[in-house]
Amino acid sequence: MEPEFWHERWQQNQIGFHQGEVNPYLEKFWDKLGVAAPASILVPLCGKSLDLMWLRQQGYRVEGVELSELAVRAFFEEQGLSPERSEHGDMQAWEADGIRLWCGDFFRLDAAMLGAVDAVYDRAALIALPAPMRQQYVRHVQALCGSAPHFLVTLEYPQDQMSGPPFSVKRAEVEALFGERYIGVTPLACDDALATSPQLRQRGLDALSECVYLLQVRKK
Repeated sequence: MEPEFWHERWQQNQIGFHQGEVNPYLEKFWDKLGVAAPASILVPLCGKSLDLMWLRQQGYRVEGVELSELAVRAFFEEQGLSPERSEHGDMQAWEADGIRLWCGDFFRLDAAMLGAVDAVYDRAALIALPAPMRQQYVRHVQALCGSAPHFLVTLEYPQDQMSGPPFSVKRAEVEALFGERYIGVTPLACDDALATSPQLRQRGLDALSECVYLLQVRKK
């Protein structure tokens, strides 16, 4: 998606993708990732997600990346935090209380800016991108994080019933995108989510599943 698409969504407050509570799968399954605090967790395309605060409350250092300054500003205001801001080339870093949000184009962030990352939490990044961009996204995440383990949440639905975002990303595609570098794709859950997604039902869906995967490092 072009950056203007997301800027317009935030400007018009069309943010149905934002969850008003911590993702229940994060709370239920995060420990299975096997990454202990105070590890550094990358959260791509994070918006103003409450998942950022949950991770911080577990003792992790949190590195979020978000295109919209409106979203970054809203996150810190809503959490009652006063961030320090710094410039890093095309990116701005907003930082407070162990949470650093990088504001700018995700693909402009580089590993030297970010520093070491121990794991990736992706609830809404991969599914926000159309198919031609998903491989580019995965390559960039790997350039930033190497083979850091992933906690990945996706959606599956009949793609012909709705134009994304969010897009349907099925297990076979997850395996194709990540399989070369990881042991494999370990499914943790894949549950019916239509009843709790009225905004997507209104867009024409008659089936929807939310799926959770664990991607672990391939041992050499």
